Order: sequence, then structure tokens, then C-alpha cells
Amino acid sequence: MNKPKLYGISASRAIRAIWGIEEVGIDYEHFPVNFGADSKADDYLKINPNGRIPALIDGDLQLFESMAINLYLAKKYGGSLYPSNPQDEALAMQWSVWAISEIEPLQMQIVVQMLFTPEDRRNPRLVESAKKGLHRPLKVLDAALSENEWLVGDRFSVADLNVSAVMLLLTRIDFSYSEYVNVQRWATACYARPSLARAQARP
Repeated sequence: MNKPKLYGISASRAIRAIWGIEEVGIDYEHFPVNFGADSKADDYLKINPNGRIPALIDGDLQLFESMAINLYLAKKYGGSLYPSNPQDEALAMQWSVWAISEIEPLQMQIVVQMLFTPEDRRNPRLVESAKKGLHRPLKVLDAALSENEWLVGDRFSVADLNVSAVMLLLTRIDFSYSEYVNVQRWATACYARPSLARAQARP
């Protein structure tokens, strides 16, 4: 039986899917395709025509987009990582979409400025505006975690995996959400998982 194949480097947003496949605990092949020229090569474009990472091949399935990859891996291989009823399944999808629509656009504005733009060309007003904008979704997340340890159900699930994986980039920039005590507590628990350490050790 062929092992699933996962493409992407850990020092990129592909860390989300690498963490996901490490969390479900299956044997897989890892191809450290970079987000530069590697991802635009003809052979890779046959796997992900968008020219982006990550991508997954599992049997006849070719899949891109990190949230979709993790939802698939959790449902097929993750056992209790994936919700057991339609209501919780819908909530897991809701939070996964929420993370890439509410957190990621603002987060990426800061990341591009702080990590990829020369200091003399940065736009401090854009950075401050994005940081300010992040407080609205963080309040939503903090409220959701105020009476529950996890986002869906009573244990760590693919919902927590996907949202915290998106927010992982916030740990690389000058942004603190410590005032949101429920988010801080939850994020600390998510990032302490051994599966993330294994993922980050990958090239």
C-alpha cells in the first residue's frame, strides 16, 4: 500500500498540514517543496496547479489547501480528532473557514511587512491597523473558549488544530494576545502537543 505523500516545507504555511499528518500519526512520505521555484516546477504543478504549498496525494486523491488537507486526514485517519456527529462536524468546518477568513488576512499583512519587507520600506501604519483589526476576531475566539477547554467537544480536535495552526504565524511576529486569557491558555495547550514539535523538526 502506498504511503500518503505530503509536499511543503515546515518553515511555511505548509506547517499546518505537516502538523496535521503528524497528529493523526500515520506513516507518510514528506517532500520538502519550497514556496519559491520548487512550487512552480512543471512536475509539481501537476500536483497543485496553483503553484502553492502544501499538497497531499493519498491514493487517487490529490488535494491542496491546508484546511481541506487536515479535515480529510482527521476524518480518514484521525479517530477522535474528527467530530463524531454532523453538528460538531459543521462547527469544525466553521472554525477552519473562520481562521482563514478572519485571522489570516490580517495576520499576513503583518507577516509580509515584518518578515519579507526591508525595514526601510515597511508601512508601520499598515502593521498597526492589522494588529488592531486582529482584536475583533480574538475577542470572538476568547468568548468561545470562555466556558470550554476546546473549540468543539471535550477534547482537542481538528477544529483546534486548524485554528491554532493558522495562528502559529503570530508567534513569529511582534504580536501578543496574552490579554485574551482563554486564547492564551488554549494556544499554549495546542502548541505543547508533541505532534507540532515533530512537524517543526521537518525540513
